[in-house]
Amino acid sequence: MISPRKLPLLTLFVGLLLASAGGPPGYAQETDTLGTSAPPIPGLDVVPQSQRSDVPYVPTSTPVVDKMLAMAGVDGDDLVYDLGSGDGRIVIQAARKYGARGVGIEIDPDLVKKARKKARQAGVSDLVEFRQADLFETDFSDATVVTMYLLPSVNLKLRPKLFEQLAPGTPVVSHDFDMGAWKPEQKVKLEGDIVYRWTIPSEVPAHLQDDGSEEEAP
Repeated sequence: MISPRKLPLLTLFVGLLLASAGGPPGYAQETDTLGTSAPPIPGLDVVPQSQRSDVPYVPTSTPVVDKMLAMAGVDGDDLVYDLGSGDGRIVIQAARKYGARGVGIEIDPDLVKKARKKARQAGVSDLVEFRQADLFETDFSDATVVTMYLLPSVNLKLRPKLFEQLAPGTPVVSHDFDMGAWKPEQKVKLEGDIVYRWTIPSEVPAHLQDDGSEEEAP
């Protein structure tokens, strides 16, 4: 009889054997966001492709969140949209610190649930909401501030949609990644992190009237 203490090790060993052999029938492999093939752990549900993000979830630290909101000039009259909102920390902080309303757009249902729970715990559920949605299929035209922590390629793909939907004068703030040929008005470094700020122009410059597919700026 196998000691109960050894069961977790035995389960791990069997799982590794199944992974190396390609797994039993129906044992699907998923590709992670960096493009490498990584078999899921047996017994855990695999998130459907339609609910996976193109961007790995990496939380933004509180100092960076505060700097993003400050650079955007958020106040109690704002409606802040965070695109790829993760656990909701940016819009929750905007509500808690400034009394702003907020909407988080996140494709991962587990992160949406976590964000809603955190909003309840922070006492700001009346000010914020979290939607499970693809940001490229989302209407955020009522935003007065947009924040994001995505990837350079995603920023470039998103840029035309920002110009199309947002009113002139709307601030856009990004953690760590820029917008290619659209040069930021502000760029602030915070101990290894960078925060960028742009303002939606009244007329989109000719060199930005494209699909955002050019190489990102160095």
